[in-house]
Amino acid sequence: MKLKKLAAISLSLLLIAVLGLSSCAPKTETKGPIVVASKIDTEGSLLGSMIRLLLEKEGFAVTDKVQLGATGVVRKALLAGEIDIYPEYTGNAAFFHDEADSPIWKDAAAGWKRAAELDAPLGLVWLRSAPANNTWAIALRKDLAGAEGLATMSDLGRYVRAGGRLKLAGSEEFVTSAAALPAFQAAYGFVLRQEQLLVLSGGNTAATEKAAADGTDGVNAAMAYGTDGQLAAFGLVVLADDLGVQPVYEPAPVVRKAILERYPELESALAPAFAKLDLVSLQTLNGRIAVEGENPLEVARSWLKAQGLLN
Repeated sequence: MKLKKLAAISLSLLLIAVLGLSSCAPKTETKGPIVVASKIDTEGSLLGSMIRLLLEKEGFAVTDKVQLGATGVVRKALLAGEIDIYPEYTGNAAFFHDEADSPIWKDAAAGWKRAAELDAPLGLVWLRSAPANNTWAIALRKDLAGAEGLATMSDLGRYVRAGGRLKLAGSEEFVTSAAALPAFQAAYGFVLRQEQLLVLSGGNTAATEKAAADGTDGVNAAMAYGTDGQLAAFGLVVLADDLGVQPVYEPAPVVRKAILERYPELESALAPAFAKLDLVSLQTLNGRIAVEGENPLEVARSWLKAQGLLN
């Protein structure tokens, strides 16, 4: 009986010691969950997937709501606290806050700063934006751009004024809207005659860009959006809007302030990736999804690994 009692006492002491050590062990905070969302389009799925992967690398538990919906849906969800972070475009802040007429949105740095100022009272923080402008643009065939040394809209203006051959495919809105082609023509000093235009119904840039790639009816230029995925696949290059005619739409993560204050490391986890996402990178990655049919999450993963940002 004494042996049994001694054994029981020894076991009790051992359990007490183990429990004591456990209570002294450092406790690690559970990071998250953080709800990551995006818009439903190609680029939204790509950028949302990048945010998800980078946060998971940092040890965050992530709730994936990538491709949640259109701009209004995602913005409303962020303001309501239903999601914590998603990629938005600087130029859209002009419309969120009824400042679309302000010239500030045509400057990348000033537009980002203004977006951050306007959203701050709403408890939202704009993190670093990518140096890629997803705005209305004109794209040329690479063979034309290379042969004539055309890299900017100023170059294009000089080329057209000198009698260079150009025929542009665009939508009715792009051709007639004061903010689109007429604004480009006024700023860069050129005019395209009716026979230099191929006006297509609808606003699908895939159709205008394909017309330029195929040389349809002599077309060698197209209405485009800056980071369209099909541009690289179609062999087209976007001309830089060097006079800042169009508003700048740079993608940036927007996060709830409460989340960033709790996890300040979130900012440094995302900044290196967005700093590397230039125009050509986004065009190429979007093309792998939109043209080649690759999975957005895997495209994001492979690019982050290639940049040394993911193991």
